[in-house]
Amino acid sequence: MASPNKTIILLAKVLVSGVFLYVVVSKTGLGKIVSSLRDISPFSFFLAVLIYIFSLLISALRWQLLLHERFSFRRLLSFYMIGSFFNHILPGIIGGDAVKAYYLYRDTGKGGPAVASVFMDRYIGFTALMFVGIIAFPLGLEYFRGSYIEWILPLIVLLFVAGSLVVFGLKLGKGIKYLSGFYGYFELYKGKLRTIMKTFGISLVIQVVIIFAIYILSRGLKMDTPLLPFFMFIPIITTISSIPVSIAGIGVREASFVLLFGSLGVSPTHATAMSFAWFLSILTGSLPGLVEYIRYRKTMAG
Repeated sequence: MASPNKTIILLAKVLVSGVFLYVVVSKTGLGKIVSSLRDISPFSFFLAVLIYIFSLLISALRWQLLLHERFSFRRLLSFYMIGSFFNHILPGIIGGDAVKAYYLYRDTGKGGPAVASVFMDRYIGFTALMFVGIIAFPLGLEYFRGSYIEWILPLIVLLFVAGSLVVFGLKLGKGIKYLSGFYGYFELYKGKLRTIMKTFGISLVIQVVIIFAIYILSRGLKMDTPLLPFFMFIPIITTISSIPVSIAGIGVREASFVLLFGSLGVSPTHATAMSFAWFLSILTGSLPGLVEYIRYRKTMAG
């Protein structure tokens, strides 16, 4: 049974998602959004689904490189798919990262390294996302120069760097028993620059193909938006929708699409439809995680 605090947090997230969705949909009209989604090219949608599944495959490879224990790629891919299922199909119940860390802990009996490996996997991926955004930023500044939007990405990067310094530089909480094991995991990476660079390279591939998937969906919706702004906007949207104030970023993500792509003249209807199309493609790509979850549960029961 969920504790009262967790129930309150879950309800608060539902409220935030509901409010943002209501504001966005009320400006566009649900009928227009549904109509746009119906007209999307099936080829574009299923290509986006395949790209998302591909991103899970190479994400599992990245995680395998970050682990000090030997794990089969097949097992880690299973954990990654289960995590995606919990993140997107069952949002708000339990986080996908927590699921991956828990299953890894069950296999190793080491809680600190399990949590740290999941954190490092996420951290390197986010670092690559910020890198993509910063590289694209000066090239596409012409699209929104002079507006407040030009300050959003630099601010996000600045906060990310500051947070990294707090975690890895100051090592707050290192004296706490559990966190000492967490930090001890990162000490093992000293001198392993080659591994870090490999995982960073994989992360760049992941972020680029994801951005292309969203661009493909926009083309499937018969939008004529240039590609370059996607490389600036998606890092911002991903960051904002990852803040744990809503259910799987629902509502917050749609509002971000409308706000940012609206600066390019994209209508709220098309921006919202693009956001929903991306979310639906992720949901579809996450369904194999249900099969893996059922299979894994049977294995544990046996």
